[in-house]
Parts: sequence; C-alpha cells; structure tokens
Amino acid sequence: MSGQQSSQEFSGPGHLVLSPAVSWMKSVSQAQLSQALEELGVQKQRADTLEMELKMLKAQTSSAESSFSFCKEEVDALRLKVEELEGERSRLEQEKQVLEMQMEKLTLQGDYNQSRTKVLHMSLNPISMARQRQHEDHDRLQEECERLRGLVHALERGGPIPADLEAASSLPSSKEVAELRKQVESAELKNQRLKEVFQTKIQEFRKVCYTLTGYQIDVTTESQYRLTSRYAEHQTDCLIFKATGPSGSKMQLLETEFSRSVPELIELHLLQQDSIPAFLSALTIELFSRQTSI
Repeated sequence: MSGQQSSQEFSGPGHLVLSPAVSWMKSVSQAQLSQALEELGVQKQRADTLEMELKMLKAQTSSAESSFSFCKEEVDALRLKVEELEGERSRLEQEKQVLEMQMEKLTLQGDYNQSRTKVLHMSLNPISMARQRQHEDHDRLQEECERLRGLVHALERGGPIPADLEAASSLPSSKEVAELRKQVESAELKNQRLKEVFQTKIQEFRKVCYTLTGYQIDVTTESQYRLTSRYAEHQTDCLIFKATGPSGSKMQLLETEFSRSVPELIELHLLQQDSIPAFLSALTIELFSRQTSI
C-alpha cells in the first residue's frame, strides 16, 4: 500500500442506473445484511447485560474482600490491647503485693496497744472489699486477654474465625466469601462463553458480508477499513477508506496503488455521482469481467 498524499471526500447518497439483475441482488443483499445486523445487535445487548451483572458481582466481592485488608491493622490493634491489659494486670499484681506486705507489717508490728485496744472486725471490711474487687478485675482481664489471643491466632492462621469470636470481629464469614467467589466465577464463565459466541457471530457476519458484497472488510487502524475484492487479481489490490464523520456517516477514499489503477471509476461514481456503493459495484463488475474474459 503506497503513501496517502491525496484523497477524495464524499457524503450523501448518489444515483446510479443499474440493471434489473443487479438491483435484485442489491435488495436481497440489503435484506440479509439487515437481518445479520439485527441479530448482531441482540447478541451485543446480551453481552452488555452480562457484563453489567459481572461488574455488580465484582463490586460485591471487592467490598467483601476489602474488609480483609483491615485484618493486619486489627491484629496489630488487638496485640496492643493485649499488651495494655497485660501491663494493667501486672500493675494490679504489684499493688496487691505491696498491700499484702503493708498488711503483714501492720499485723506483725501493730500500730496499736493490744493490751488496751480491742480489735473489731467489720463485716464490710474495706480491705476485703478491695481484695474482692482486685480479684474480680484480675479474672476479667485474664478472660479478656484469652479471648483476644484466640482472635489474634485465628486471624494469623487465616482460617475460619470461631463462632464466639466472629461476632466481635465484624468480618464476613468464610462461607459468605466462598459463596461470593462462586458467583464471580460463574459470571466470568458465562461472560467468557458469551464472548466466544459473540466472536463466532462476528466471524459469521464478516463471511456473510464477503459472500453478499464480494468484499472482505478488515479494520487496519482506528477508523480505517481495508476492502479487498474476491475478484482482485493480486492480494495487495485493496482500497482504504477512512471514517471522517460520526459513526461512519462520511467515508474518505485514501490513495493506494490499486486505487490509482481505476481513475475512470473514481471520477464517474465518486466525484460526479458521489456514490460509494455504485463505485464498489462497478469495480466488482470490472474485476469480474477481467477474470471471465481471460
């Protein structure tokens, strides 16, 4: 394909007088092409629907999996909590030992005259109450430490969280995550199958276009299309059209070595009649005549 220095631009329908046989073939081709395009549109709509469902399922899975990104921070926070509780327990144990030593010292030495002073034991002894509270606090802190240790170990192992710790962890259960993963895998499988069907339909549509119009259409670059006639004498004999309007409403013929070989057809059908279909039909008849006349 040679350089693309010069080009002609066309828009709007043209007029070409065709024989009855060519007109009939054109009407049949248009009907079959319309049916193929309608079927392609239905398949594309189904593909878009399944793609939307896949995105929704992926969004649900992302929200579930994003909660696991906080596991490491939660583990670190729980470890700090355990260390704080351990420190508080150690402090209470030290205070307990200090109080016991002071009480033992008072008992041994005494700060009163035992011969003259009568010791009364109160039913609500403040020291006994303090010991009781200290014992209860110690048990509570010990229980909390054990629960947090169990949660930390479960998160570090990455296995299922025990039922008694799952409510406090506020993380989705492994069963829910497994169900979401199954849904995503099922949606991805459906999407893959639909893509295969859609690709098959595209190939079928290209074959239909080639059979009905006699041109194989390939996308070379963005908005550029290569047309190769089934009656071309050489594989390099092709036409290059470029879409210049929205949705291909305007097409521009780019210069190639093959287009320079048919200046009469370009002058008549493109420049004068402004009809790309007439130009392609005339070119098909011209190439067909060359092959049958040999």
